[in-house]
Amino acid sequence: MRSVVLLLLSSCALCCPPVATAQAQRVNRCTNAQGQTVFTDRSCDALGATARMPAGSASVGNTGIYRAGCARRLSELTGQIRDAVSLQDVNRLSSIYLWGNVSNATANQIIGRLESVVQRPLIDIAPVYPSTDALPPPLPADPNASLVDAVEAAAPVAGRPRPIGLRLEQTLGSTATPARTVFGLRRQYGCFWITL
Repeated sequence: MRSVVLLLLSSCALCCPPVATAQAQRVNRCTNAQGQTVFTDRSCDALGATARMPAGSASVGNTGIYRAGCARRLSELTGQIRDAVSLQDVNRLSSIYLWGNVSNATANQIIGRLESVVQRPLIDIAPVYPSTDALPPPLPADPNASLVDAVEAAAPVAGRPRPIGLRLEQTLGSTATPARTVFGLRRQYGCFWITL
C-alpha cells in the first residue's frame, strides 16, 4: 500500500509545476568573428561576438549603413546622390536606382555606368525640365474655342513645370575636363528614383 501511495505522489509531482518559477531568458542573436550566426542566452560580448542588429536609432535619409527609407522629396534624393559620389559608393547610388524590369546584362551595364559616376568629382546637381518646344500644342476642349484659348486654359498654374531629370556636373579625374550625366527621375511607391 505504501508503494502505491508513493507511486501516486510521484506521478502527481510530475504533473504539477515546480515551486520555483523559472525566469524567461533572453536569447541574443550574435555574429562571431567567422561570420556565423550564434544564438545564446549570454551577451554577445561575452562570446567575443557582435550583436546581429546593432543598437541605435534609425537615421534620417541615407547617412549610415542602413537606409531609413526612400527619398520622398527631391532634395533628399539629391542629398543621397551627393553622399554616394562623395563616398565613391556605387552600392549607395544603386540603392536609389529604379531596377524594375532590368535584365542581368542591362544591370551589369548600368552598374558600370554608376561606378564611373561615383569615381568622378562632383561639381553640381541641377534639375532638368521638359522642353516646351518639344511639346505638341494642346487640342481645344471646346470645339468652338481657338487654339490660343486652349493654350491659355492648359497653362500650368505654377510658373515652372516639374523636373524630369537631374544633371550631374562633374570633372574627369584631376583634369578640368567637364563630364555630364543626366539621370531620369521617376516617382514610384511614393518615392523618387533615378534611371539612366
